[in-house]
Amino acid sequence: LFLLLLPLLLVPLALLAKSRRGRRTPPLSLLVVAGSGGHTTEILRLLSCLSESYSPRHYIFADSDKMSEAKIRSFEQKRAETFPNSKFTLHRIPRSREVRQSWTSSVVTTLYSLLYSLPLTNKLKPDLILCNGPGTCVPVCVSALLLGLLGIKRSIIVYVESICRVETLSLSGKILYYFSDYFIVQWPDLKKKYPKSVYLGRIV
Repeated sequence: LFLLLLPLLLVPLALLAKSRRGRRTPPLSLLVVAGSGGHTTEILRLLSCLSESYSPRHYIFADSDKMSEAKIRSFEQKRAETFPNSKFTLHRIPRSREVRQSWTSSVVTTLYSLLYSLPLTNKLKPDLILCNGPGTCVPVCVSALLLGLLGIKRSIIVYVESICRVETLSLSGKILYYFSDYFIVQWPDLKKKYPKSVYLGRIV
């Protein structure tokens, strides 16, 4: 009797699986915070693993960053060969903190960067924010948090700590550890020190 009923049970399951495969994930507006040098290289490696559902992609980087724009354009040009309908935008904001900049002046420049980030983030209204440590991500994420508190737009913040951070977090990481929705680390020692983090091994 079981053998006779088995085909009848499998048919609806097969139809359900087929209908699920046919569904297309709704597009997600993605805001990516790029940083000079290795930060941009790592974030683009992460983006190469994402499907076409993450569109449009809005890139934000510091106005003094001369390398990120070229890297992003090259990445998107190659991506368009696979996903011809791929869309992206580029945006610059004042750098929040330069290398070896004093803490006192960093507060001023970060607030200045925040003034630029808030209207830009409000205009883009991303569903998801992805960042991996450049100082530029702090005012952008704070802007997104403010928009969420005001009930304008709730954005999910995903922070991926750089692969070069083995035992200690970056300054951006120490700040956004408390505010990000998902905080991902790539070394087990960081997971031990920061329980909220998610350890996924090396992902870039």
